[in-house]
Amino acid sequence: MSDTRAMSRPADTASKPRRFVFVLLDNFTLLSFAAAIESLRIANRMADKTLYDWKIIGEGGELARCSAGSSFKLDGDLDDLQRDDTVLVCGGIDVQVGTTKRILGWLRREARKGVMMGGLCTAAYTLAKAGLLDGKKATIHWENQDSFSEDFEDVELTKSVFVVDGNRLTTAGGTSSIDLMLKLIADHQGEDLANLVADQLIYTSIRTDQDTQRLSVPTRIGVRHPKLSQVIQMMETNIEEPISPSTLAKDVGMSTRQLERLFRRYLNRSPKRYYMELRLQKARNLLMQTDMSVINVALACGFASPSHFSKCYRAHYDTTPYRERGSHAARLSF
Repeated sequence: MSDTRAMSRPADTASKPRRFVFVLLDNFTLLSFAAAIESLRIANRMADKTLYDWKIIGEGGELARCSAGSSFKLDGDLDDLQRDDTVLVCGGIDVQVGTTKRILGWLRREARKGVMMGGLCTAAYTLAKAGLLDGKKATIHWENQDSFSEDFEDVELTKSVFVVDGNRLTTAGGTSSIDLMLKLIADHQGEDLANLVADQLIYTSIRTDQDTQRLSVPTRIGVRHPKLSQVIQMMETNIEEPISPSTLAKDVGMSTRQLERLFRRYLNRSPKRYYMELRLQKARNLLMQTDMSVINVALACGFASPSHFSKCYRAHYDTTPYRERGSHAARLSF
């Protein structure tokens, strides 16, 4: 990499480095953590001075294991923080398990000091569980959005790549940590330095909090047909109360038969089958990520009865909702 330095920088907002405290939960996502900490390291390098320092902590203060299986030595346990610290909780797979009572108690205690707190990847769940996102806007990885909405009605959930609401920060996971850190660097030290950091990261398209995290429907399904995309979007936003194929067809200006042919041609399945798969996918997420009863999961996904839900679920996943949840719980406790 080149050794270009920032030629002009605004005056430092503080004489001492701004400190970030990374809290690694069990099974945290390595990419989200690494993207954040590397952004800070590169900012220091490009500024040719220590603008930021950091500490890596976790419950127990010894080791934290990421979802890829590697272990990281921690700098310490859940100790007292300074009021001007920025805490970034790093979540990942099965964040509910990593969100322990001790973690929650510590977060609530430190939040009372006015500490800025953020959740990377799935750690928005941890902040919300601690009551720190009530009345706030937030985001979380798209795979966890359904369960998050069910669990935390007092949080205004968005589909943005990251959200800054007062002294609460949340990201959707993956490379969105870079976008958040670039914003914080720009706010703290100016856009010139943030752009230099992005260049060093070979990050050519910086996203803002107005950008959404998922690919567009045409990109996801590999088909650029406007009416097909419109129907799928309607399906995705109407899971609890499914819309009939005839109504979907009418809403996009075609006959039911034309809609059937469209789905068969591009997706090799009927609209009814595609819609069912979307509903079952949401149901599986809710079974894995929430404590909702199977009956309530069925209702949330548009099934009139548990028996019909169980029959459809078994046909698609070759297991029942009850067994799915039981095997998932067994894996977590192993």
